[in-house]
Amino acid sequence: MNISIEKSKPLSKTQLEYVRRINNAIEFIERNLDDPIQLNDVAQASHFSPYHFHRLFHGLVGETVNEYILRKRMERSVKRLLYEPKLSITEVAESGGFSSSANFSKAFKLYFGVSPSKLRNPNTSENSKIGKLYSKYGKVFNPKDLYSQFITNSGIFNPDKLKEILMNIKVEEMQEQNIAYLSSPDGYELDSVFSTWEKVLQWGENKGLDTQLDKRFAICHDNPSITPENKCRYDAAIVVKSDVEIIFPYGRSSIPAGKYAVAYFKDEAAKINHFMIELCSHWFPSSGFEPDNYPVLFNYLNDVKTDEFVEMNIYIKLKDLKVEK
Repeated sequence: MNISIEKSKPLSKTQLEYVRRINNAIEFIERNLDDPIQLNDVAQASHFSPYHFHRLFHGLVGETVNEYILRKRMERSVKRLLYEPKLSITEVAESGGFSSSANFSKAFKLYFGVSPSKLRNPNTSENSKIGKLYSKYGKVFNPKDLYSQFITNSGIFNPDKLKEILMNIKVEEMQEQNIAYLSSPDGYELDSVFSTWEKVLQWGENKGLDTQLDKRFAICHDNPSITPENKCRYDAAIVVKSDVEIIFPYGRSSIPAGKYAVAYFKDEAAKINHFMIELCSHWFPSSGFEPDNYPVLFNYLNDVKTDEFVEMNIYIKLKDLKVEK
């Protein structure tokens, strides 16, 4: 559920096996992100020789192992700073495996170009082009993009329309769904997303599967305000029966059963992330729930490739809010 390679010619069995093994290494990193990670352990998870693994990882992912680990730790720390306001910067540093708040703050500013304390005060921050996020990935970091329009006075949505949308969010029970998926090789970049969906739908039709709109889900793992667009993880998935044969590069997974917040969205695609921020800022605090540890699901209701807007239902897995006594 991580990297994918798109070539004009079909990949050989050897190439597919290399991608599969590197994905195993990425999954190992994700599971152990808050703990010390040794290169030999990551290599072992991929079943490649430690001597050659570093070069293979860099060749397929486009980042060294250390660059990848640092990026993922920085992205996770932003989420903790934003969505866990009761945590001090020292506690965020400790939870992310940093030896001290000073080391964490230094690494954070070197990467994003702003300090952790500035991130928590968006109106004192400016766009940053001085961090590694810009020099390495070409992404300008703007802390204001992570906050509600009512904090930054940006006026992206009509307040009355936004209020109506948030009032109409439903909580629904979903049964577990078996899925087959393919990862977009260039993250959220539109050409890559469209090409990935074309492949998935063609694959499904060749197998005689039901590929109607209600069977399609985009699994969006990352926040494009934090993660470079081409590094965001996007999986195009269709619901399948458990006995369907699935061969790599297609993957098998499941959408877990449980309660989901379901929000209807119809607007410009560029506003999706802003809507997610408003949903987290205004709906969740009064809902009695908090987001569970599962990516956001998009169920498209229109042909995004030909229309000038996106119409979809957004699914966010929920868990009961734990209230301190």
